[in-house]
Amino acid sequence: MPTAIEEKLDALSLADKAEETSAQDQAEADDSDNEEEVAADGGADPTAAKKKKKKKPKKKKKAAGAAGEGGVAAAAAGSLKQTSPPTIPVSKLFPNGSYPEGQLEEYRDDNAYRTTSEEKRYLERMELDHYTDLRRAAEVHRQVRRYAQDNIKPGMSMIEITEMIENSVRTLIEENGMESGIAFPTGVSLNHVAAHYTPNAGDTTVLGYDDVMKVDFGTHVNGKIVDSAFTMAFNPQYDQLLAAVKDATNTGVKEAGIDVRLCDIGAAVQEVMESYEVTINGKTHQVKPIRNLNGHSIGPYHIHAGKTVPIVKGGDQTKMEEGELFAIETFGSTGKGYVHEDMECSHYSKAYNAGHVPLRLARAKQLLGTINKTFGTLPFCRRYLDRIGETKYLMALKNLVDNGAVDAHPPLVDVRGSYTAQFEHTLILRPTRKEVLSRGDDY
Repeated sequence: MPTAIEEKLDALSLADKAEETSAQDQAEADDSDNEEEVAADGGADPTAAKKKKKKKPKKKKKAAGAAGEGGVAAAAAGSLKQTSPPTIPVSKLFPNGSYPEGQLEEYRDDNAYRTTSEEKRYLERMELDHYTDLRRAAEVHRQVRRYAQDNIKPGMSMIEITEMIENSVRTLIEENGMESGIAFPTGVSLNHVAAHYTPNAGDTTVLGYDDVMKVDFGTHVNGKIVDSAFTMAFNPQYDQLLAAVKDATNTGVKEAGIDVRLCDIGAAVQEVMESYEVTINGKTHQVKPIRNLNGHSIGPYHIHAGKTVPIVKGGDQTKMEEGELFAIETFGSTGKGYVHEDMECSHYSKAYNAGHVPLRLARAKQLLGTINKTFGTLPFCRRYLDRIGETKYLMALKNLVDNGAVDAHPPLVDVRGSYTAQFEHTLILRPTRKEVLSRGDDY
């Protein structure tokens, strides 16, 4: 038979268990009711209620952790924050799979009706999985570039910078073969080099205080690509150059829309960019758009999907269409405003529509198989081949390029001594409104 003391201990134990599962915001006014319930359950005396009052400071902690997996998910959704350097995948920060929307802008003129159209809203609901993949890729981009902007400093090597960005992307997006990962090599083009420069192994280039660096990287989830770029400069004499290109990119984003002619976007971008002047080392330059660089449409696993968005007037009169994904990017220069290929090549991609290409070199066949399996039609660089263990591949890679199986993308440069800048956003033309997926607090 249990003694009276044992009965009281049992009653206290029951009271503690009831306390752990009670609501966190229970008012102290209910304490008298709790005393009656405890007495009814276990015959405990008022001492139990007094002990409960002493334990109130612990109540919130117990309640927060007593929900098991549900409690963990709630904590992740509400309070889990990204680390620095970033180590928490965005899927853990948003465990319900609902990622932040980008900036939403309504269409103008004849397309204004789309916002309230029930038919268009229905079409959007049908594309929710597509949007979710894009938003996840965009959130990774925002978090990685925020970390990069806070930590890139003069004196760092180009390899340090690119590996910082790429390793962060791999972690946050949970790189998994062709399902999620890096969309193309990280560009860190300096000064007169406008695009397509990433360091090869052994490159000892170091970022300097007087350098202007374009940081261009992409993320993808299930082949849905977010392509966004920004420019970093540490010497304030370049501020107007960066401001001109950022303003031009924002203008292109604003002008984009369903049924908008691509040439009209180019004309608007050129007008804005050429309205800026920049004084560098005592010499004043009008900021020029680089006329042979363009924005572009994006397809599944296809970074340049066919349509180009010019940044000067007189371009293609093709119209943007509902459902299309575009990278709106603009380049400004203090040089000629025209780029050509130069320097050692680092960027490559499998030719998108090449089909079967007969190859005689066995090593080239083996390398092409590796490219197909690892990158598909996504661009890659020599560092990526090094990373997966490929060695002595340069001759085979040249053979693939010579036979049209792989495209080479050498750096694109303006005249030496000039400075170039770039800003870029990815947007999708949803049925009801456009969503600037990559928009963040920074640009």
